[in-house]
Amino acid sequence: MSGTEPILRLAQADDLATVVRLTEEAYLPYVELLGAAPLPVGEDYAPRIAGGEVWLLQLAGEPAGLIVLETHADHMLIYSVVVAPAFQGRRLGIRLLDWAEQRALDAGLDRLRLFTNEKLVRNISLYSSYGYEEVERRFHPKRDGWTVVFMEKRL
Repeated sequence: MSGTEPILRLAQADDLATVVRLTEEAYLPYVELLGAAPLPVGEDYAPRIAGGEVWLLQLAGEPAGLIVLETHADHMLIYSVVVAPAFQGRRLGIRLLDWAEQRALDAGLDRLRLFTNEKLVRNISLYSSYGYEEVERRFHPKRDGWTVVFMEKRL
């Protein structure tokens, strides 16, 4: 495998600062649009890392992105998927989504779910073009004026 081939690995406790930094950098463009940071920015990732839910994507030895997966009885939830701004435009986000699909299938699950804000129409369009269907819209209970769009892909 060459040094330019992406590598996905389970995050470890000493990756916490990297996970937080990648998350903050990737979600920063949404702060102005939403009027506040998206929820994954304020997440405490230490328990998620300890629970084996956070995976780091590295490219040429540099952290390029991450995905946070929750396994539920009947589906896998993508809590967050980010690509660092310096690495965007290389289809790394699609690579992470593909990997999540395989991970769900390997766990015996046939559905992958995610959520986003209704104001993030570009994200909704991207997920739709990749086979996700909107299944619900709901007002966010902790963020006044926010509507959450829940999407699902049958595998």
